[in-house]
Amino acid sequence: MDFNLVKSIQQKEIRQVSKWWKDLGLAKALKFARNQPLKWYMWPLAVLPHPSLSEQSVELTKPISLVYIIDDIFDVHGTLDELTLFTEAVNRWEYEAVEPLPDYMKTCFNALNGITKEISSKVYKDYGWNPIDSLRKSWAILCNAFLVEARWFSVGHVPKTYEYLKNGIISSGVHVVLVHMFFLLGHGITKRNVDIVDDFPGIISSAATILRLWDDLGSAKDENQEGHDGSYLDCYMKENPSIKNA
Repeated sequence: MDFNLVKSIQQKEIRQVSKWWKDLGLAKALKFARNQPLKWYMWPLAVLPHPSLSEQSVELTKPISLVYIIDDIFDVHGTLDELTLFTEAVNRWEYEAVEPLPDYMKTCFNALNGITKEISSKVYKDYGWNPIDSLRKSWAILCNAFLVEARWFSVGHVPKTYEYLKNGIISSGVHVVLVHMFFLLGHGITKRNVDIVDDFPGIISSAATILRLWDDLGSAKDENQEGHDGSYLDCYMKENPSIKNA
């Protein structure tokens, strides 16, 4: 593989991602949230490195970015009442559900809705399958998990390790990303396979478990955040205080 060709393609992808993120306007509208489009682009670059997948790599960066932005809304900014309304809106995908949201959440939801429709249209054009129901379902599942964590924090509840991890593999965002990648690649899109992907199969939950535990080895300080989503280690130490005192 020609090094200069790959370098040129990746530089083009970086320009495309940077322009998309700037045009989207979330960095200005949600100043409390992370603003790291090039870092988010590193994920697709790692899993879709071949130049023939350049377009898919750029498109996959978009839902990955929204996972981080929505995570920040739940973790560092939104009130519990606002987060409940936002989760309801993402479950319903109806204008009436969006109307009660504060402006910053409306901006985020509109961006999410636009990206979801855009990717669905592209997949339908390329492969003849409209994935919008699957994509919307994956976002609803993610926000439901984020809301569970927000409710835990609001009452000072430290969940059992199994309880935390069961929810944490969903709130990792892996399912959302892999569902989008499945449709963007277009391999084996059949009703049977779509049903399997929608139901959070073992191959996705296993990857999500690894990422959740790996991520929990770090901390919100790594992202310059003041997050409140806890970690598996926190839950484990709460259950096993003798380890801390050993």
